[in-house]
Amino acid sequence: MNPSPSPFAGVPPVCHPDPYAGQRWTFGFPGGLTAEVHTRGARLHGLWAPDRSGTLADIVLAPRDPARTATTARYFGATVGRYANRIAHGRFSLDAKPYQLTTQEDGHCLHGGTDGFDTRLWEAESVHTPECTGVLLRLRSPDGDQGFPGNLDVTVSCLIGRDGELAFTYRAVTDAATLVNLTNHAYFNLEGEGSGDILGHELAVHASHYTPVDDDLIPQGDHHPVSGTAFDLRRPLRIADALARPGAGGGYDHNFVLGPHGDEALRPAAVLYAPATGRRMEVLTTEPGLQVYTAGQFDGTVLGKSGTAYGAGAGIALETQHFPDSPNRPGDPSPVLRPGEEYRSRTVLRFGTD
Repeated sequence: MNPSPSPFAGVPPVCHPDPYAGQRWTFGFPGGLTAEVHTRGARLHGLWAPDRSGTLADIVLAPRDPARTATTARYFGATVGRYANRIAHGRFSLDAKPYQLTTQEDGHCLHGGTDGFDTRLWEAESVHTPECTGVLLRLRSPDGDQGFPGNLDVTVSCLIGRDGELAFTYRAVTDAATLVNLTNHAYFNLEGEGSGDILGHELAVHASHYTPVDDDLIPQGDHHPVSGTAFDLRRPLRIADALARPGAGGGYDHNFVLGPHGDEALRPAAVLYAPATGRRMEVLTTEPGLQVYTAGQFDGTVLGKSGTAYGAGAGIALETQHFPDSPNRPGDPSPVLRPGEEYRSRTVLRFGTD
């Protein structure tokens, strides 16, 4: 009888060329987390995690046709930048100089502009040690890219640890003052991609304040306390029940203020739990904010990997980041990076079961 594979022996990353995705990298640990990352967009295309009985399922949404990531599924799983989230009217000033960025249909700059990092082919190399396995991705964004100043060199590592964690580490340097705000835009369904909606999931967010927005999802005024509002998720709550509260509207697409910022210590941001499968995902980050998006605008246009059309609430995005439009909001943590400095950000997704 052959012994079962050791759970402490990670699988070295394997690379497969793909006509659209660039390269498809797969890596993970037998019986535990396994990921698929595409170099176009530095994109998390799949993530297999065990449920309470040990059965693996892919819990990340992605289109069946990878080419759809250029259109209706553009941000699914992608690394977005230079600036994640929105900059009002694509305008900001830096060191008293005004800048105009490329803008989308609503007249604002979203996730880096019309040709953001999600559209680019990143360079990649494998990382494999006794403790972790994964890929390191690199991109050069030239001066003037989408209107941003400075040449920016970016690295993103996506590593699975033998302890059941998926870690994203972002680094960047520049030769001129610029803005940097990077995140991963994966949509999760802990019952499995294509299994239905996430309304039965439970969500907790470690935030005492949130950011009110206007109809274009641009921040309005000061951050508000969550107490007594639809945004109070400090205790786990079934998402369907949370969205039934007055003021939740068509769902969440809001920034939650996680607390003090300024060091590199990981702090708890959120916990997502699926009672049906027992899967649990804890989000820890060095970032000051968390954008929670419950995909209320999904309309079945995107056909998922399993062949199921993604309807409203098919997944949830938990995007660790600086606050939306913070270049135009002096009281928010600054996203400015200057020559001689290094942008550093880290987010860890810690998986387990009940």
